[in-house]
Amino acid sequence: MTTINPYLIFNGTCEAAFLFYQSVFGGEIPYLGKFKDMPKDADSPELSEEDGNRIMHVCLPVGSMMLMGSDSNSASGDVTFGSNVSISVNVESKEEADRIFNGLSEQGNPHMPMNDTFWGAYFGMLTDQFGINWMVNFDKNGKQ
Repeated sequence: MTTINPYLIFNGTCEAAFLFYQSVFGGEIPYLGKFKDMPKDADSPELSEEDGNRIMHVCLPVGSMMLMGSDSNSASGDVTFGSNVSISVNVESKEEADRIFNGLSEQGNPHMPMNDTFWGAYFGMLTDQFGINWMVNFDKNGKQ
């Protein structure tokens, strides 16, 4: 089943924000990963200590949805509040991911093409023709 979840991006306050949201909504944070925990490869930029300690991905179950988030870093630049929310679409197949990504990209701006990732997902990001930010994800392991 396809699911849609809000994805929030912060300028270094993601961990504090999610600890706050956890205090309000309750529940457990099943995953909180920092940029310094990402595997390094030849294309990986060198991270400052501040960037390394920023949140790469976090999720908090809230009812039947998952509130997700991350921090910006110096490579991506700070986000402008008001445009720091994306809609994350999680699908059941690679083909469905491509179909949705290509459909949403029509007359839009695909800024991270669909590709296999180090975390085991097939993932891409785009801004549609109406200025809405989208993340399309197919996770072979069934995680968010």
